[in-house]
Amino acid sequence: MARSFKNILVTGGAGFIGSNLIHYLFGRPEFQGRVVNLDALTYAGNLESLADIEERFGQGPDARYSFVKADICDRTAVERVFAQYDIDAVCHLAAESHVDRSILGPEAFIKTNVMGTFTLLDVARTAWKGRDDVLFHHVSTDEVFGSLGDTGYFTETTPYDPRSPYSASKASSDHLVMAYHHTYGLPVTLSNCSNNYGPYQFPEKLIPLMILNMLEGKSLPVYGDGKNIRDWVYVEDHNAAVWTIMRNGRSGQTYNIGGENEWENIKLLSVLIEKVAEATGRPAGEYRKLITHVTDRPGHDRRYAIDCSKLKSELGWKQEHDFASGLEKTVRWNIANTAWIDHIRSGEYTQWVRKNYDQR
Repeated sequence: MARSFKNILVTGGAGFIGSNLIHYLFGRPEFQGRVVNLDALTYAGNLESLADIEERFGQGPDARYSFVKADICDRTAVERVFAQYDIDAVCHLAAESHVDRSILGPEAFIKTNVMGTFTLLDVARTAWKGRDDVLFHHVSTDEVFGSLGDTGYFTETTPYDPRSPYSASKASSDHLVMAYHHTYGLPVTLSNCSNNYGPYQFPEKLIPLMILNMLEGKSLPVYGDGKNIRDWVYVEDHNAAVWTIMRNGRSGQTYNIGGENEWENIKLLSVLIEKVAEATGRPAGEYRKLITHVTDRPGHDRRYAIDCSKLKSELGWKQEHDFASGLEKTVRWNIANTAWIDHIRSGEYTQWVRKNYDQR
């Protein structure tokens, strides 16, 4: 029998995957509960991504959507949220997530991804007091597994081998989640996903960065020879998998989520150029001239590829978006939402957050 939740706490709900997840949940007829979005509103969190959700579900005494600005490391704030909203499920997405930033400044990744996850787990353990009708779902990454050779796939039993401060911090948080399950009996599920793409993605990430640079006539930086391989999954397919795991996954189990869609970075960029050229009506050759190879990232993993057969066979999930259609939607969303992007990059959004939230 599928699990049913009344009050889901989504951490990092103002981020890329989180905001898409909240949109997804409110579109599911089987979910009639409340979503509490807890986000610190750091540089990558944007409440404008949820303006329509706030308007439709965040008003009145029976509001089904609530936002709380708080850091997941703040135990008092997290305890207050659990008590005030009677939380019976957590979908933990809040994380520092950009590899390049972790290389330049790893401390924030250890604090948020390790200590923040510990805080959430410990508050949940205390608040739920041994209940079995609750769930802590932890969203992680395929980067914890390290780098693959030319063949093979990451499975749920692949040994962890993180290569960056980011992936090491996520590996640590994964181990904490499973430790709380085995030590305290906390009902948990965990997912490791491949690269997500789609609407509302912060413009420092590969696909939106390349789209925006093309639109602005800027260089298209490619690490090394551009032959690093990633598996790409459309964000809505990822969130459908997360929801499937939360409702039907076995407690204490890990599920890999992938697009079964491997691309060398340089080949992905070539396809992306064609999609942007098609959308803008400009010659693809104009964009190809902007490709610039730059010094490779330190410790850059060569290939990631996900085996998600366990998720498919055990829970019946499958991808609904092929790469061509998903990429086209992503390109057109970025072109149509330049105001959203400009608001982030100009600093206006940060100023708005400080004015409306930082004094509370």
